[in-house]
Amino acid sequence: MSKKLLVLIASTLIWLTACATGGGYNPTVFPFEIETERLSESPVRTVVIPHVNLGSPSRNHLEDVAPRIDARVSSYLKANGYKVLPQREFKQHWNAAVRAFGDPVDPTTGRVNMKTFSQIMQSVRDRFIENGDLDAFVFTDLVELDVPFNGGLKHIGRWDGVARRPSMQGPGTGVSADFDWSMTAAVASIQVTIFDTELKRLFVSRGGLDATDAIDARSSTGRYIRRRSMLENNDYVDEGIALALHPLIEMKDYPGNP
Repeated sequence: MSKKLLVLIASTLIWLTACATGGGYNPTVFPFEIETERLSESPVRTVVIPHVNLGSPSRNHLEDVAPRIDARVSSYLKANGYKVLPQREFKQHWNAAVRAFGDPVDPTTGRVNMKTFSQIMQSVRDRFIENGDLDAFVFTDLVELDVPFNGGLKHIGRWDGVARRPSMQGPGTGVSADFDWSMTAAVASIQVTIFDTELKRLFVSRGGLDATDAIDARSSTGRYIRRRSMLENNDYVDEGIALALHPLIEMKDYPGNP
């Protein structure tokens, strides 16, 4: 079981990396995968949202906002009929398993030891099964990508189903006339991966959130700098969550439809 789980999680991470540029009818929409038949046979109603990533930890500035994003994912799931168990239960079981098997994340490199991760997840799963009902684990990784804001006269950036305009940061009043709009800026997405209690993947997708870089208004030549405040626009966050959970939860006006 451990070897099979290790292979499954590793293949999931490889697949996610390969699909990083999106696909399908709308090239900005992430090409979700969903096990429809398995979900039909064993519907998911009770879930828990792990406080850890499925893959490598998010960047520090994204980890700081992760609890708030998870809270909005939880609210969205509850509003659509799901029961969401307290995240503290997962943390308790996770911490106990880490004491037994070791931390799967190398603090120096940020790399994940997938064998250790597999052992911990099996232990966590077993504790949940012993203590009550659970149908699935909903991983919510915050990931960063690089995109240019060079779409049209309004300078739109498009990724993972969303279209955003860049913001400015600093005391300046405008963008330099020779600003290089082909430069890429850092943007964030939420990646949702769902595993059942047999630790088989049921669903994976991603939705765009907002830029984590802003135009430096103090620069005469023009450049991007990291935003002081991250992912504060709740409308943007909620749109990204809806995208990332479609079609598990049908999104109104889903942008991937022709």
